[in-house]
Amino acid sequence: MTPENLEEKLCTPSERLINDFKKVQGNILILGLGGKMGPSLGKLARNAAEAAGSDIQVMGASRFSNADLRSEMETYGIRTFAGDLLDDTFLQRLPDVENIIYMAGQKFGTDGAESYTWAMNTFLPGMVADRYRNSNIVAFSTGNVYPFVSVKGQGATEKTNLSPLGEYAQSCLGRERIFEYFAKKNNTPTLIYRLNYALDLHYGVLNDIALSVKHGNPLSLDMGFANVIWQGDANEYAIRSLLHCQVPAKPLNVTGPQVLSVEKLARTFAEKFGTTPNFEGQPKETALLSDASHAYELFGKPLVSIDQMIDWTVDWINSGGKQLGKPTHFQERKGNF
Repeated sequence: MTPENLEEKLCTPSERLINDFKKVQGNILILGLGGKMGPSLGKLARNAAEAAGSDIQVMGASRFSNADLRSEMETYGIRTFAGDLLDDTFLQRLPDVENIIYMAGQKFGTDGAESYTWAMNTFLPGMVADRYRNSNIVAFSTGNVYPFVSVKGQGATEKTNLSPLGEYAQSCLGRERIFEYFAKKNNTPTLIYRLNYALDLHYGVLNDIALSVKHGNPLSLDMGFANVIWQGDANEYAIRSLLHCQVPAKPLNVTGPQVLSVEKLARTFAEKFGTTPNFEGQPKETALLSDASHAYELFGKPLVSIDQMIDWTVDWINSGGKQLGKPTHFQERKGNF
């Protein structure tokens, strides 16, 4: 797997995405385009528009601290806007659009910067929801709003009572509540996109496990089970979710279909790397798991399987592929990020 192959895998629209994209009405603005998922989502949407024969314009706003990334997006045909979304003057100057995909947020670095996390995850959503009261809004959230559930089941459903652990997860619930409030107040069609855990080959749960196994580092089994989904599938679902925004706001779990054993994944990687895993702790009876059955009813199951993701991850690591250096901290059981 090369960077070029990875780009193709992430940004080539499926037939089902193209078919749904033909039903999307109006331009799309991605808020938080410069994050981990934003660039590939923007490119996927741009390619889907072209494949669908649509004149929909794909745009994105971000700080763009990396000027090269902004240039790359512009070259790809994505109109960009550079600025701080918390700056209301900047936010008000963004164009009116029919569709918003909201990806902005703060997670890592919450400890010690709690006030900024709450500003990004609750105050900014209110600003955005008010500014774009006449748009459809797909608002990214997280499975962290759920409590730990039994590893013997399929995970929390959209009907599970929310019980976030720690300030990051609490602020994410705050984000959801703000979008829900403005959806009702302004009759804004909204979908709350509860995602965990997306991965490409630069980062993700599989990378975290594989790198630990490859280098003989201790791997905690305290969070003994997890869900994952290929970033390309998650991006596709996000774009197609524009057709399912509603009032009241609709929550939607997005993740892979399997409850995956961290120990089994580690042993699989160890076999492929020719190493021995170094485990710490024991799997608990609960974990942070989500059941995305409703998403599959709407969109079909993910196109990329867990076996394919494992093989790509091994290939990427063995070939020295670039890593973001941002562990997911999926093992965290106290909510400290």
